[in-house]
Amino acid sequence: MKVTLEQWRMLKAVVEHGGFAHAAGVVHKSQSSIHHAIQKMELMLDVKLLEVKGRKAHLTDAGRLLLQRAEHLLESAANIDSLAASLNAGVEPEIAIAVDQVFPPEYIGNVLEQFSSEYPNTRIQLYETVLSGASEALNQGQVDLAIAGSGVSHFLAEPLFAVDFLAVAAPSHQVFKQYQQGQTLVVDDLINYRQLVTRDSALSKNVDSGWLQADERWTVSNIATATEMISRGMGFAWIPVTRMRRLLEQGLLLPIPLQNGGCRSEMLQLYYARQDQSGPGLKRLAELLHQCCDADNSNYSNIKSVFK
Repeated sequence: MKVTLEQWRMLKAVVEHGGFAHAAGVVHKSQSSIHHAIQKMELMLDVKLLEVKGRKAHLTDAGRLLLQRAEHLLESAANIDSLAASLNAGVEPEIAIAVDQVFPPEYIGNVLEQFSSEYPNTRIQLYETVLSGASEALNQGQVDLAIAGSGVSHFLAEPLFAVDFLAVAAPSHQVFKQYQQGQTLVVDDLINYRQLVTRDSALSKNVDSGWLQADERWTVSNIATATEMISRGMGFAWIPVTRMRRLLEQGLLLPIPLQNGGCRSEMLQLYYARQDQSGPGLKRLAELLHQCCDADNSNYSNIKSVFK
């Protein structure tokens, strides 16, 4: 390359700061050095880059086009410098995390948004799992961190967030038509109705959770799909409040009035694949997750008391 990155930085500084005097303080060069560098650029490129209007230097049309291209190179160079500094400080280049689908999606979004601003050079691999899917990812060494229910053995865990599951159906569902208002049901009353169950995302084993051995069972791979079908009157299911709050508030889903078992709770845990080897990025990500769950800004912990 005929022109160096340093020369492009000088040109950029002149344009952004309105002249050679201000640019000199920014790039820590003398005015004469900057002036000489830009003149040399124009000679090598055989293109006029700047023109002076009044007391300010302005880009020519050709200069504007070339600087726009050069800014991509300057940004890439800055990213490389930043990445090298992060690696030198022990920051992980990539973190993989498995998150059970019952965890609030807006919470993981908020956490990763904050993490991205603090660790822009760390890539994230996010695996959305169901039931034993997170356990499998940990055991196979796919992830560094996992959010899942209890039952994952051999890994250090910290309590993270309690999630309530409510037995729900659409207002038009037959279960509400066959029982008078104020009457409560028992779980066995639901066996005659179609139950929607979310499939375990683990490949090595298949865990059933909450299936009543109903006469009709539909199995889906995503909680959002089950929720959509239930809201259309196509069955019932125990759905986490974290995935149906809006539907409950709008009356599109109603809790089934069960004497017992209408609400089930699960404590999600934060599992570390190798806590003793955790780098600063992983530690900060775990800290942000705890802070977000402790705040519980969506107030999920009180939903069951409102809609039960």
